[in-house]
Amino acid sequence: MAFEKEMEKLAQKREQALAMGGPDKVAKQHAKGRLSARERIAKLLDEDSFFEVGMFNHSDMPGMEDKTPADSKIAGYGKVDGRRVIVLANDFTVLAATTSRVAGKKETELKIMSARRGHPLIYLGESGGARMPDIMGSKGLASVGGGGMETFLWAMSRVRQSPMIAGVMGECYGMPTWMACLADFVVQVKGSGMGVSGPRVLEIALGEKVTDEELGGWQVHSKITGMADAVADNEEHCFEIISRFLSYMPSHNEELPPMAEVPEGSGEEMDTILDLLPEKRNRAYDMHKILKRIVDKDSLFPIKGDFGKTVITTLGRVDGRVVGFVANQPSFQAGAMDTDGIDKVISFLCLCDSFNIPLVFLHDIPGFLVGTRAEKNRVAARVMNYMNALALVTVPKISIIVRKTYGMAFWNMCGSGCGADFLVAWPTAEMSFVDPQIAANVVFGGKEPETKQDKEKWQGMVDSMVDDASPFGAAGMHTIHDVIDPAQTRNYITKALDVCLDSKNGGVSEHKLANWPTKF
Repeated sequence: MAFEKEMEKLAQKREQALAMGGPDKVAKQHAKGRLSARERIAKLLDEDSFFEVGMFNHSDMPGMEDKTPADSKIAGYGKVDGRRVIVLANDFTVLAATTSRVAGKKETELKIMSARRGHPLIYLGESGGARMPDIMGSKGLASVGGGGMETFLWAMSRVRQSPMIAGVMGECYGMPTWMACLADFVVQVKGSGMGVSGPRVLEIALGEKVTDEELGGWQVHSKITGMADAVADNEEHCFEIISRFLSYMPSHNEELPPMAEVPEGSGEEMDTILDLLPEKRNRAYDMHKILKRIVDKDSLFPIKGDFGKTVITTLGRVDGRVVGFVANQPSFQAGAMDTDGIDKVISFLCLCDSFNIPLVFLHDIPGFLVGTRAEKNRVAARVMNYMNALALVTVPKISIIVRKTYGMAFWNMCGSGCGADFLVAWPTAEMSFVDPQIAANVVFGGKEPETKQDKEKWQGMVDSMVDDASPFGAAGMHTIHDVIDPAQTRNYITKALDVCLDSKNGGVSEHKLANWPTKF
């Protein structure tokens, strides 16, 4: 055979690359209940669809060539449910998947290709951070970004052109954390940890002893920081979540999200939707139940479900179309939105507007949560950030007032004058500056009425203010477009979307939020 020696060398190099860090290192991964990088790629992608880039990469440090197959990062193109994607997987069996100059160059190039070619990018993270001594010294530090004058900026910035998804699969320190911060959607597997520096570095540098879980486990990032958009029970579950998220996303920002078949039974319970709303105006209920009746069957896909629970941000489908819902949640703090909720909504607005997903707002909010703690969390500034983000949204917006909507929160939930294509109310709606009971107390000088006469006067004032808050007054002045039968909500959304999408831009956003700062 011609070139036999060269072909043998190719086969040997390929075998070495495919073996990653060797059977012992792979066995250690399995002992921790984790897959190897190549196994993860095989599980995530459609069968035989992986097209690798950089298989023969290795460290540029002398003597490390044979010890760093693929230089600890396995990357390339593939398909998920028939759709082209780019995948980057950290190989923990090779020097704990630490990032070097060569690996950084490969990661940066594929991130740029994702935007240029219009392919979603999936980053499967598990890494000990930066590799030392490879990047030590001024020469090493300066070349980590790939060598060009602007490549590091490209690597560490984000203009949302194609969806970017990050899976937190194990110990994720350094680069995987930065990529998760840039991603549109982050899934964290239980038992993993994510942070700027790992426990070992913290103990040496600060004398602080913590576990991966305490430092940046799934409960930290799904409930406290909001960095994790979803939590997976295991790696198999993580891939299922990633695949499902992709089903709601276009491949790039110049196309609409994919349509889906409408499942049988969708909308069949709309006639009884009003039964879910308590007749007592201050009684709590779960807004999820209302959303489930409106959307196509089993199509709700919550984003940051465990974070900022005063508001729900969820993808869903209505008549096969992908829709993003922002809905107040009266079962938490009476639906008064806190600063975590504000950050959560802003992040969701960026996602939906960047990828041409129409928004539906469901109001039942007494206002923003205020007080000493809220002020220390910069609530006023965050409310204004929220309002500025809303002003930049150019996807269709449908706003529906279910029950109460008071004060500044009315406008932040896309009330009148805030760009709603359609603004309507249920007949149960109340629209006012503050809750009528609070207003009556203010009129009474903040004192509880004591005499029978004062109590009757106070109640009469409350009743009068509730009547004044009726949506029919606003409808009469064309401040809102209509008062609708709650049972017709699903049909109304469908017809409104038909109108909005049958337009000169076809529902494609102007993408003014594409480079809004990522995360919080």
